[in-house]
Amino acid sequence: MTVTPMMAQYLEIKAAHEGALLFYRMGDFYEMFFDDAVAAAEALDIALTKRGKHDGEDIPMCGVPVHAAEGYLLTLIRKGFRVAVCEQMESPAEAKKRGYKSIVKRDVVRLVTPGTLTEDSLLEARRHNFLAAFAEVRGDCALAWVDISTGEFRVMALDLALLGPELARLAPSELIVADNKESELRPVVEDFGISLTPLGRAAFDSAGGSDKLCALFKVAALDGFGTFDRAEIGAMGALIDYLDMTQKGKLPLLRPPQQDSQAKTVQIDAATRRNLELTSALSGGRAGSLLAVMDHTVTSAGARLLERRLSSPSRALDTVSERLEAVEYAVANSSFTQSIRSAMRSVPDMDRALSRLSLDRGGPRDMAALRNGLTQAQTLHDTAPSDLPDLLSKAFGDLDGHAVLIDRLETMLVAEPPLLARDGGFIASGCDDELDEARTLRDEGRSVIAQYQQEYAALTGIFSLKIKHNNVLGYFIEVTATHADKMMSQPLSDTFIHRQTTSNQVRFTTVELSELETKILNAGGRALEIEKRLYEELGTLITGHAAQIAQTARALAEVDLATALAHLATAENWCKPALDTSRAFEIEGCRHPVVEKALRNQDGSPFIANDCNLSADQTAAVWLLTGPNMAGKSTFLRQNALIAILAQMGSYVPATSAHIGLVSQIFSRVGASDDLARGRSTFMVEMVETAAILNQADDCALVILDEIGRGTATYDGLSIAWATLEHLHDVNKSRALFATHYHEMTALAAKLDGVENATVTVKEWDGEVIFLHEVKRGAADRSYGVQVAQLAGLPPAVIARARIVLDALESGEREGGVAQKTLIDDLPLFSASPAPPPVKTAPSPALEMLNDIHPDDLTPKDALNLIYKLKDAAKS
Repeated sequence: MTVTPMMAQYLEIKAAHEGALLFYRMGDFYEMFFDDAVAAAEALDIALTKRGKHDGEDIPMCGVPVHAAEGYLLTLIRKGFRVAVCEQMESPAEAKKRGYKSIVKRDVVRLVTPGTLTEDSLLEARRHNFLAAFAEVRGDCALAWVDISTGEFRVMALDLALLGPELARLAPSELIVADNKESELRPVVEDFGISLTPLGRAAFDSAGGSDKLCALFKVAALDGFGTFDRAEIGAMGALIDYLDMTQKGKLPLLRPPQQDSQAKTVQIDAATRRNLELTSALSGGRAGSLLAVMDHTVTSAGARLLERRLSSPSRALDTVSERLEAVEYAVANSSFTQSIRSAMRSVPDMDRALSRLSLDRGGPRDMAALRNGLTQAQTLHDTAPSDLPDLLSKAFGDLDGHAVLIDRLETMLVAEPPLLARDGGFIASGCDDELDEARTLRDEGRSVIAQYQQEYAALTGIFSLKIKHNNVLGYFIEVTATHADKMMSQPLSDTFIHRQTTSNQVRFTTVELSELETKILNAGGRALEIEKRLYEELGTLITGHAAQIAQTARALAEVDLATALAHLATAENWCKPALDTSRAFEIEGCRHPVVEKALRNQDGSPFIANDCNLSADQTAAVWLLTGPNMAGKSTFLRQNALIAILAQMGSYVPATSAHIGLVSQIFSRVGASDDLARGRSTFMVEMVETAAILNQADDCALVILDEIGRGTATYDGLSIAWATLEHLHDVNKSRALFATHYHEMTALAAKLDGVENATVTVKEWDGEVIFLHEVKRGAADRSYGVQVAQLAGLPPAVIARARIVLDALESGEREGGVAQKTLIDDLPLFSASPAPPPVKTAPSPALEMLNDIHPDDLTPKDALNLIYKLKDAAKS
């Protein structure tokens, strides 16, 4: 069957981009056909229509308006699609010049994927959007990642087993792997909701990768950036190769690659990040996470830096100390902090504006953002105090040096430019004489013609002379027939050219007027072309200063973060932690920041602060924590782990005081969940996570474990928990908090020198349990599970039955152990009827006597006599 030229073009372009939906530009719409149309219509909930036939069948079609395409793109990307954007490379008029039936040239200008987004409307302003690549070369592995919206570019050598924890830390939206590794890595990647993209193995070749990187950064060798192994170069090369493919040769402005090392940061596995709710809550989303409570930054770049620091606490004492000094200065100088925060609220996102401009996706508004940001940076630099600590001093120093660029942007751009260059009107008046002339002709054509009319009238002495316009002659000079001879005689005939004679008028033109007519008719287009030329010149100037702009943007983020952490510390009464390389872990007045804020927002209840001391040289390095359900054991465990993370990211901590020896790893086994997709029960998940801790934790690690062994039979669970605690103490030698309901384990405190018992206290009153949320030394004698069940609203019959069973079991234990079958046989049958109401007893004589007593009237002797009387009354 004959295929139309347009459809032939579509099928050819589609064949080159099989894995993506093709947005095929047709005028003001992006159209999709065939299977693409069916899939897109369902995903976007738009109408599916048809256009012509192919192989005898209707061609499905749907489309979206070009002006609203970004919103549709975002929906498709979030639903797992990739989109190839096919634009018209020429106008229909240009196509017709090649022949009447010629179709408009089209080509894909960009492949939109989850990791290659740059538009503000497609990104979260306060979060990075990382594209990562994993490479394995001869047994060595590496992970490289880039955020093309900010230019961040990093690489790390790592073991394959540690890929999961690193993906949990970075949370990239897309991961590139060699096609022969796709099936092996897909289960790891799917755990984190990351889009997996296979590439041919040639993309990971280290020799080719080195050439790509050298070409990108215009260097002869990579030695100036660091010493990279073959796997690291392969991973970085794959990123560049993929960016070149998706951006169609227009690579973004990337910073030189920086090497990260797992030895430089606190290692936190995926389960621990999830349990501690560092950057997202267990329920999903940012609300309820530690990050949400901490984020007092006023710029997008500062918020992204906060998330990076929180996700990657440092193990370098000098680095952490430098950050804490900056926060301490900001805390001590509140007026400085408030003025900086006020000024920085107007700082735009310069990193992303610069990235869009480098990819030709920006516009005049991005240039204005750089102008405003650099101007504010210069103001901050000029007003900086002289006594700043090292970190802030360096940051404020990096805010300077943009005077030439600022002056150029201030001169060239209007105050509030439009979003797109094609809209025009963004170059200020007085910058270019040719542009000003074109704008004058475009906007004030009538006044220019009137000026010419006055000049010609004065020249000829004919004050009735008029300049008029029609669609045939265009602009012309008209005089009455009586003045025609004068106009056609010397010397006026040399200037005025006769065009037309009517019954009463004679019409002329001049060379000047003809040229002016052409200029007026083309003035709008000419003004826009001049503005586009000036825009390109500004773009070249900006990209020439890209490295300095990026450095200033990083400095602003550093200042924003330091002052935001100071604001948080002051508002929430946090303290500066003392850090060293010892094995100390001594926290006084420790609080959980998220729970504390939730209580305050809910009903204003105070958070009960507690102390924790795991300093091996002063006390036991392991606390065995017992106590009832709902008393706050899990909260106590988590808050101490969070304080370690906060301290080593360079923040003040929610406590009265804190002394922490640098922590190398943080492990958490808290909470219960299953993994049905992999056939894992809750207990299996618990054991897998526990195994990871016991196999990896070193003597500088901090481990928090909650209810190990609860998912299986009592004695099985007790034995596992017992052995786990002994392993932590004897082999791992980690600082640890171990919460359990197995009270038998409290005996370990007497057997192991490094283990100490602690308990969360409660109080019983009238058969009910009151949670005090206080942690003290010692062991709990019971778990109060039945009382908690009653608080939860279990039916009274169930509670009553539970008490009967509990009493029987406890009685059996007290009597030296009674056979379980005997206990069960002796229990009365369960009754679903409500428990009988309590029997009312006669009033106590002692209580009746107290009602008549007035304590203030008693002498000491009277009081003593009263006690004897009350004792006698109680016996009766």
